[in-house]
Amino acid sequence: MAIFSMKKIIFGTILISFFLSCVNQSKKSNEVNLYSQRHYNVDKIQYKNFEELTGIKVNVIKANADELIERMKNEGENSPADLFITVDVGKLFQASEMGLLQKITIPSLSEKVSKDLMDKNGFWVPITYRSRIIVYSNKRVDVSELSTYEDLADEKWKGRILVRSSSNAYNQALMSSIVANLGTEVSTNWSEGIVKNFARDPKGSDRDQVKAIAAGQGDVAIVNSYYIGLLLSSEKEEELNAGKSISVFFPNQSPDERGSHINVSGVGLAKNSPNKENAIKLVNYLISEEAQKNYVSNSFEYSVNPKIKPDAIVQKWGEFKRDTLDLNLLGKYRQEAIRIFDKTGWK
Repeated sequence: MAIFSMKKIIFGTILISFFLSCVNQSKKSNEVNLYSQRHYNVDKIQYKNFEELTGIKVNVIKANADELIERMKNEGENSPADLFITVDVGKLFQASEMGLLQKITIPSLSEKVSKDLMDKNGFWVPITYRSRIIVYSNKRVDVSELSTYEDLADEKWKGRILVRSSSNAYNQALMSSIVANLGTEVSTNWSEGIVKNFARDPKGSDRDQVKAIAAGQGDVAIVNSYYIGLLLSSEKEEELNAGKSISVFFPNQSPDERGSHINVSGVGLAKNSPNKENAIKLVNYLISEEAQKNYVSNSFEYSVNPKIKPDAIVQKWGEFKRDTLDLNLLGKYRQEAIRIFDKTGWK
């Protein structure tokens, strides 16, 4: 009788353990964990919509890309990260080179994303893109004076150029693209010319460069395109006025030029993703037409889907030819870009 009771206890314990395991697995499979560098309001909208659509809880940890990369590295196989989201393809390249990402397969990806925006190695998926453009004072600059990024190193722009610090990933990506396209010597000479033409020492965000133009502290600035959309849609009078004080120019557009530099905000699948199926579902949602329309109308980024038109504000700037450089080169040449900045005194 005692033996029978013991068997019942053991069997019951096994059943309970199995049940708890199923519960834990259910909880585990009903969430997705993001390590994200993105800091835009539209992301909250996207994740809420995804949760309502699928019932999958989206957990987000925000930090800068380097901090997130270091965290995934230190966590190793125990990392809860499912997806790594950045605003700079260079960081996705870095994470893949460090073995922190695994290849990701999305059904019908080529039907949803322009080919030149894709990762040829298959480790990341772009969710939006933006151009690093030139903006200029409506009062003090004639558009006929503008042509290319390289021309900004000309002495005619001495004391007129505004741009943020070289420590910023957007500037590092731009310099990486120039190195990839034109080589180290040309890039170094360009950087030297830009430094000589600074209106002030680099400081502040892209928005601050535009505000400085409005305040008469400089005449042209190098900024990301979506910031202009944010300024022109702002409820703050200072920002709205700053946006209205400038016009947008896409450099390197002539037939013999490469096109304007672009960078992508993208997502990579973590090597040790505990919720891989859910992660892929979320990525698939973020490149869906519904989500892409949310991006363009809320953050003024460009859609990776060529079928989705930009927001009305962005459309007013016209279409542009983008540089179709392999985007992984923005990561490959990153250290060379930083070395050039240091050598030429771009603070």
